[in-house]
Amino acid sequence: MAGVFISFEGGEGCGKSTQIRRLAKRLEAIGRKVVQTREPGGTHLGEAIRHLLKHSPAGHGMCTESEMLLFSAARAELVRKVIRPALEEDAVVLSDRFLDSTTVYQGIVRGLDPKLVASAHRMAVGDCVPQMTLLLVLPVAEGRRRMMRRVRPVGGEEDRFEAESDEFHGKVLLGFLQLAKSEPKRFKVVDARRSITEVEAAVWEYVKHVL
Repeated sequence: MAGVFISFEGGEGCGKSTQIRRLAKRLEAIGRKVVQTREPGGTHLGEAIRHLLKHSPAGHGMCTESEMLLFSAARAELVRKVIRPALEEDAVVLSDRFLDSTTVYQGIVRGLDPKLVASAHRMAVGDCVPQMTLLLVLPVAEGRRRMMRRVRPVGGEEDRFEAESDEFHGKVLLGFLQLAKSEPKRFKVVDARRSITEVEAAVWEYVKHVL
């Protein structure tokens, strides 16, 4: 594959979407083709699964195994219909979450067997793994404040994951840091407490070396 695949990870409210949009503009300004996507989602089937996982009453109370398999199904579609074709066309793919979120949320935090999670990853993505994963790190309390500032003005509600307890989100943050420590070559940790512009600059310092 000739393109570049970069994923963004982190807890709720850490600013992934904002940084992806800003990075996309930088990349397009230097003439790179950019494809932005998100997980779960990015395809018609993926977006339907996203609604089921995050918003639909039918998804409330689902078991962790079902949760993981649904994420994996959405991911398999995304890899085959969006990510691989884009990489073959020399695009830079920017994904708002990817397989590491499943490793952390359903594996580390919800307690699924790591071998089961790894097997699902192999089936869903094969060798289509990001060259770089940018982990935006933000304290849980600040993430929740930012999330509420985003949700309340438009009369929205937290989704099923956003509504989890602070204890849950604390475990998510520790899980991501644990994962980053285990794969230091792929993960680049960014302090998301700083201003949007400062975080953007830090992201660019990492990204420019993989282009």
